[in-house]
Amino acid sequence: MNVDDDNLYDDSGNETSGDDVDFAIEVDNTSHRELQCYDDEYQYEVLSTDDIVQHMVDCIKEVNTVVQIPATTTRILLNYFNWDKEKLMEKFFDGNQDELFHEAHVINPYKKVNVVKPKLSLKVLGTEECDICFMVFPPTQMTGLECGHRFCYQCWNEYLTTKIMEEGVGQTIACAAHNCPILVDDQTAMRLLKDPRVKLKYQHLITNSFVECNRLLRWCPSPDCSYAIKVTYVEAKPVACRCGHVFCFACGENWHDPVKCPLLKKWQKKCDDDSETSNWIAANTKECPKCNATIEKDGGCNHMVCKNQNCKADFCWVCLGPWEPHGSSWYNCNRYDEDEAKAARDAQEKSRSALQRYLFYCNRYMNHMQSLKFEHKLYASVKDKMEEMQQHNMSWIEVQFLKKAVDILCQCRQTLMYTYVFAYYLKKNNQSVIFEDNQKDLERATELLSEYLERDITQENLIDIKQKVQDKYRYCDGRRMALLDHVHEGYEKEWWVYSE
Repeated sequence: MNVDDDNLYDDSGNETSGDDVDFAIEVDNTSHRELQCYDDEYQYEVLSTDDIVQHMVDCIKEVNTVVQIPATTTRILLNYFNWDKEKLMEKFFDGNQDELFHEAHVINPYKKVNVVKPKLSLKVLGTEECDICFMVFPPTQMTGLECGHRFCYQCWNEYLTTKIMEEGVGQTIACAAHNCPILVDDQTAMRLLKDPRVKLKYQHLITNSFVECNRLLRWCPSPDCSYAIKVTYVEAKPVACRCGHVFCFACGENWHDPVKCPLLKKWQKKCDDDSETSNWIAANTKECPKCNATIEKDGGCNHMVCKNQNCKADFCWVCLGPWEPHGSSWYNCNRYDEDEAKAARDAQEKSRSALQRYLFYCNRYMNHMQSLKFEHKLYASVKDKMEEMQQHNMSWIEVQFLKKAVDILCQCRQTLMYTYVFAYYLKKNNQSVIFEDNQKDLERATELLSEYLERDITQENLIDIKQKVQDKYRYCDGRRMALLDHVHEGYEKEWWVYSE
């Protein structure tokens, strides 16, 4: 590998420095990276943009010390294998190399290939015709990839700019020739692009692709955050970004203990599809007692006719019994206790019970989510109280207990929110009863702490506030940990049984 390949990814990250630069992202080698832990076991690193580029360069160099091919080709191969170095090495040495390069859409650098001959112009000797604009140029104004397809610099620039700026493609731009799958490498792209903004966008697309493809990296999902998290193995564990956002590395959602990722995904899909619809259905419709089709009453008459073509049942909207016995004596309808009407009402109640159960858990889940948003507003009022305390001869350190209380309150709200997702899918057994008791204790403690911080704290003597707040938030945190420890123990001992 030559010196140019070593420096391919080592220039400015915020501005390009000329056409001689291949992949213009500067790497700050002095940046300080440390392993962090949100809990006792799961280690991770928070990477800045420079750290991400440096990590990409390190991966490429590590592979290149073995395979000895151009750095840009190595990046394309690594991207093809989702930056799994071990899988690339295994395929490179144990498999068919020609097949590997063919599948990755690059020219095998170890072999001389039969390239496409330039299309010489018959009009002027010593010139070539561009197959895109059909203009005639001297050979020095034509260029191409190793596949041999050559076009003028202007057409290449416009082609690459369109791909990058309009289609958002960076790592998989193919040759401009029709049906040619060979990918444009980074060095060629940076050489042919003229606009610094397009070059910068190209750099960002390559970096983003590196993170998106690499299973050991994940962007922080917080809005406007440019940090990424790097782990040594993938697991559903909490990670904390430098911006303060805590999320699950496995699924990228806000940290959702005690519920696991698949159940949370299932719940979110159900909420997106069902929540508002289910509320409306529960309030405005009933099921046909014969075919169970959902029916809306759109007029004043209580004589219902099912519009299901295979049913056409006539029934009473009020008692759900058959309409025929009502006859002309409808206004004296007293047939609620008749067996057929009672059976219809029982079937109606059974079909609605699942809906009511879902709404029970959904409403509580949404309530805690809304409360959590309001709790975040507490930081402002607590900050004023902390400043007031500092004016009464208390130090900055001494008043931090108030911020700690709001932190724990928000954690408890978030945990409670996800306990209702867990409870919705949980089948009843002895352990689920214990779980619900723990949930009830945590909910009661959380409401007491929330009420105290929002209302009662303004009426207390400053001397008494500290002890009362600390007692309340410590109890809350204790109940939260007791609930989570019980759920985690249940996971280990397989206590939990889920409904479909």
